[in-house]
Amino acid sequence: MSQRSASTNPESQIPNPGSKDIVLAFSGGLDTSFCVPYLQERGWAVHTVFADTGGVDAEEREFIEQRAAELGVASHVTVDGGPAIWSGFVKPFVWAGEGYQGQYPLLVSDRYLIVEAALKRADELGCKVIAHGCTGMGNDQVRFDLAVKALGDYDIVAPIREIQKEHTEVRAYEQKYLEERGFGVRAKQKAYTINENLLGLTMSGGEIDRWQAPGEGAVGWCKPRSQWPSEALKVTIAFENGEAVALDGEKIEGHKMLAKLNGLFAQYGVGRGLYTGDTTIGLKGRIIYEAPGLFALLTAHRALEEAVLSKHQNRFKPEVARKWVELVYEGFFHDPLKTDLEAFLASSQSTVNGEVVLETNGGVVNAVAISSPHILNAKGATYAQAADWGVEEAEGFIKLFGMSSTLWAEINRKN
Repeated sequence: MSQRSASTNPESQIPNPGSKDIVLAFSGGLDTSFCVPYLQERGWAVHTVFADTGGVDAEEREFIEQRAAELGVASHVTVDGGPAIWSGFVKPFVWAGEGYQGQYPLLVSDRYLIVEAALKRADELGCKVIAHGCTGMGNDQVRFDLAVKALGDYDIVAPIREIQKEHTEVRAYEQKYLEERGFGVRAKQKAYTINENLLGLTMSGGEIDRWQAPGEGAVGWCKPRSQWPSEALKVTIAFENGEAVALDGEKIEGHKMLAKLNGLFAQYGVGRGLYTGDTTIGLKGRIIYEAPGLFALLTAHRALEEAVLSKHQNRFKPEVARKWVELVYEGFFHDPLKTDLEAFLASSQSTVNGEVVLETNGGVVNAVAISSPHILNAKGATYAQAADWGVEEAEGFIKLFGMSSTLWAEINRKN
């Protein structure tokens, strides 16, 4: 495909339309809304794909479809991404049980599934050009581009990266660009960048980027303390081979369970945090995140896992988990090492079977009861309560276990 300039910027890498067709991963937000007229004015027939990964209700889904029509796209499709995000990300993530840098629960990992939906649409159209609304300042561009490159031979167009060469205040330029063409911008999008999906919600921009306390408008799913219900919430989650399969005794598909847990635990403010982390591109990133359902699943799974895995499994597994999380965070979703690590994680889950009761009074969720045929109980002993060994055995164990340290102290003790 020709790579001649199609922008007013002579250094632009946006290819000149050959086939005319381009597939845009579309969310209806500021960035992807801007991309539609921007590409159209450069000769593209824009086909939009919205991969519904579970963060929108029927009203919002309808808004996104109407937004695409309002912008005059050549075609628009909506894809149900719930089952794919559960099997492709949530299962191994819960198995791993670690957030990025010990905190962030990888809430934008739906990007990889959005890429797959966009590429499938491109193949249906016989199109080899993919566009996205990722900025040149963030991590999503890395995730999107690397996923596309791993899955096929496509050209990638990134309009937001292009306008950064000409405009320093990118969001303000996008808003003005759309408004000059008669397209409104929702008030929330003017202040914050908001991402919602089945996994949770992230929010950046405004005072969050300025290292200030979040303002009154920085609200998402989680209710503030003043609105928490007075009665405690208790739920029971059943696991089979480490996968959540039932909620309060009812079998339910994974993505539907996560959606239900989001609704339940958001009422109690569970899973909200303010996070600063080291991004892939080297900048510090600061966001509000909300992941009520994922936090509930992670708490339940970890409690069960701690009871049924051996000491060595529990000690070693977090090392594997941290590497898996780093690969996913940094864009290497299709790297063979990720597949290798998932094979280990899957193997570790063969005895993670049972039920966990979760309880919250607000803010924090705790695993208060665990039942499983695989709990590693000693028949004649209970920690700090009863033992089926004698004093001599205990003293002998302590002597041998601490031999090296004791010898060092004896030899080097100052008299």
